[in-house]
Amino acid sequence: MNAEPEIMTDDVDMFEQVGKPANQVLANVEQSMAARRQQDNAPAVTPMAMIDRALASNASPETLEKLLALQERWEAGQARKAFDEAMAAAKAEIPTIRKNKLVDFTSQKGRTHYKHEDLAEIARTVNPILSRHGLSYRFRTSSAINEPVSVTCIVSHRLGYFEENTLVGPPDTSGNKNSLQQVGSTLTYLQRMTLKAALGLAAADDDDARAAGQSFEDCPITEEQAATIRALCAETETDIPKFCELMNVEAIPEVSASQYQRVIASLEAKKRRLAS
Repeated sequence: MNAEPEIMTDDVDMFEQVGKPANQVLANVEQSMAARRQQDNAPAVTPMAMIDRALASNASPETLEKLLALQERWEAGQARKAFDEAMAAAKAEIPTIRKNKLVDFTSQKGRTHYKHEDLAEIARTVNPILSRHGLSYRFRTSSAINEPVSVTCIVSHRLGYFEENTLVGPPDTSGNKNSLQQVGSTLTYLQRMTLKAALGLAAADDDDARAAGQSFEDCPITEEQAATIRALCAETETDIPKFCELMNVEAIPEVSASQYQRVIASLEAKKRRLAS
């Protein structure tokens, strides 16, 4: 670990008059630190070094209290800077998350058919990368009776700075789940989504597609566009597996943007034929 920077003559002068008002001492400290940062190749003077000098000069308790507050603010700023740098480095290494789960079921609203990445797949991909950069995450949950399910993803850096991302949703009543399974299903979903939001994985996926040399037309459609196609398939009684086979995709969200208008036009035409 580097030694504390040497205290210069102008730093010592600030504590020669111990009886000086604490606010004035603190102002002088901050001015000295700012001036030192502006000097080329000059070592930064930390608040802790200032505190050491104040103790040696028998500074008043009020002065020491304000210097300690300055030290806390300085440490918090350093921790946040380290967090931002670690997040930027980690996100640069996180690849596109593989979609490893297929959802395919039929309800009163029609058939649902798509692929997504589950929480285990996200964790398997990001955990080693986050750990290398001193980052970790955990979840805080809440599920009071007759209240929505709440999940908070907390991403922390080893220096102590952390950021939170919270999502709330109702219990998942789809299928034949009992009350505990309904809560569990929502918890799993919200954990996955808060983690993706906290790490910016949705944006990373989009950036990766373009970095790979794909044009906008070659990228997959949005979730809203996929929902529109599903709705039209339900209205026209189109078999989704056969539709996906015809489009040479495994699931509707993998339809490319360049195919979207042609698909919509075809389904709308089928809808009109059925209505006539």
